[in-house]
Amino acid sequence: MRFIRKLASESAARRAARAMRFVCYLIILFCVFCMVLSFMGRQSFWLHAKGGSFEHAIYAEEEHAGYARSMTVHLSDTIHVWTDENDRIELITQVGLSVVYAVHMLPLILAYWLLSRVFSSIQDGQIFTEKNADYLLYYGLLLLFEAVLVPFIKLFICWLITAVSGNRVEITTGQGIFSSLVQSIAFLVAAYIIHYGVHLQDEVDHTL
Repeated sequence: MRFIRKLASESAARRAARAMRFVCYLIILFCVFCMVLSFMGRQSFWLHAKGGSFEHAIYAEEEHAGYARSMTVHLSDTIHVWTDENDRIELITQVGLSVVYAVHMLPLILAYWLLSRVFSSIQDGQIFTEKNADYLLYYGLLLLFEAVLVPFIKLFICWLITAVSGNRVEITTGQGIFSSLVQSIAFLVAAYIIHYGVHLQDEVDHTL
């Protein structure tokens, strides 16, 4: 029981918040790095060419056989790309795939930045504040956007690539909708609780 009280103490919470803020920054940097790799043509996908189908192929290579690759990124979505009549992948297709990757990563980058602001406030001893409630609200809304709207945006981009290029691009997306919805609802509820707590504290202060 004493150990649990130590874990729940203010000093422990501040140290944990400082560590988690640092973790959020690391995740943001990692996401940016992955986006750079994607725009460099190192995003993997299923390639369907005249010579056969290749899993984990990338744009920045000439041979797509199953060699060991480093410094590549991929989405949890399954992306299939068919070569054009000249058996190649056009540059506009690569740009479109990178845009798909960016659409997936940008909401996460912004969400982790908002979460880092919450941990920063906790580190400073500010917990039940309107700012924290707003940060958690926006975080939950971003997760909701990621779960509900981003899959449709990815499908539209892939349809657009197919329409304007000689390549056909298909994507299977939306696998993690349920878990993202649960997380978004949890953070929306947490934002409401903090906002309600701040409102009650204001009423008590005015009454006194």
